[in-house]
Amino acid sequence: MSTGADVDSTTRVAIACQGGGSHTAFTAGVLKRLLRECDTRSYELVGLSGTSGGAVCATAAWYGLLAGGTERAVEALEGIWRDFSARSPVDRIANEWAVALATFAARGGPLPLFSPYEVPYTDAGRDRFLDTLETHIGFDHIPELAGGASVDLIVGAADVTEGEFATFHNEAVTAETVLASAAIPTLFEAVEIDDHWYWDGLFSQNPPIRDFLTMPDDAAEKPDEIWIVQINPRHREEVPKSVEDVVDRRNELAGNLSLYQEVYFIEKINDLIESGSLPEQYKPIDVEFIDLGSDLSVPSKVDRDPEFVDRLLQRGTRRAERFLRERT
Repeated sequence: MSTGADVDSTTRVAIACQGGGSHTAFTAGVLKRLLRECDTRSYELVGLSGTSGGAVCATAAWYGLLAGGTERAVEALEGIWRDFSARSPVDRIANEWAVALATFAARGGPLPLFSPYEVPYTDAGRDRFLDTLETHIGFDHIPELAGGASVDLIVGAADVTEGEFATFHNEAVTAETVLASAAIPTLFEAVEIDDHWYWDGLFSQNPPIRDFLTMPDDAAEKPDEIWIVQINPRHREEVPKSVEDVVDRRNELAGNLSLYQEVYFIEKINDLIESGSLPEQYKPIDVEFIDLGSDLSVPSKVDRDPEFVDRLLQRGTRRAERFLRERT
C-alpha cells in the first residue's frame, strides 16, 4: 500500500524484521545495506522491531548504531551470524543431524517428542545463544544508550500463561528478552522475566508493527514508512500436494498470520485518518516489503551451515539493493 511521503523531505523509516530461524541471516544482509543507505540524507531511521531471529538482528543493529554508528552495527550483525554458524567439526555434525531430522519430520516421518525440561542439551543451547548475544551486544550499556536514542527498538514475545502478546521497548531489552522472543517451545524452556513466562514471539506479533503508531507521541516524529523484512513468502505458484510441501506451506501461513493482521491494522488507521476520524497525533504510514522469496524449505530454517548462512547474508544485501533501486 502507498500513501506517499513528502518527496522534498527526509523520509522517516522504521524497519520491522520477521522471525524465521536461520533464514533471518537474510535479514542481517538486508539491514547491512539499509543502514548504510540511512547514513545518507534520503532516509532517517527512527525504529527497529523484530521477533525471534528478527529480534536478534534488530537488537544487534540498534545497539551497534547507538554504540558506534553504522559500521559498528554491521560488525555486530556479521559477528553474531558468524558465531551462530556451525564452524567446528562437532557443530557441523550436529547441524547435519538437525537438518536431517527436520527434513525427515517434514516428510511425515515419526520422531520421538521430548520436552526441553526433560533433556539436558537445551541448557547448552540456551547458554550458547546468550553467550553469542552478549559477545556482540553490550546489554549492560543499553539503559544509558537508550536514554538519548533517536531510534526506538521493539522486541516481540508471547506470554505463555496469560496468552497475550508482549513487547519490550528500548532500555527494557535485555539478553533474556531477546532469548524469550526466540524461545521455541520444543527447544527452550519458557523464559521468566518479572514473574511472567515467555515463548517464541512467532506466537505473537511477527514482527511488531502497530507499536510504531504510538512511539513517539508526536505525529511528526512517527515513521513515514515501515519496511518489513519478510521471511515467510506470501504467495506460492501451486497448491502444495506432497507431505513436505503441505508442511512448508502450513508453516509459512502460520508465520504470516499476525504479520498481515498488523498490516491490516495500519491500513485501517490510514483509512480513518483519510476520513478525518482520528486526532492529529496520527499520520498515514506507507508499508513496503523486502521478501526473502519462496525457494527455501522449512527444514532449512535450522540449517547453520556457514556457506548457507553466507549465501543468505549476500542475498539479503542484493535484495535490499534492488529494493532501494526500485524506489528511485
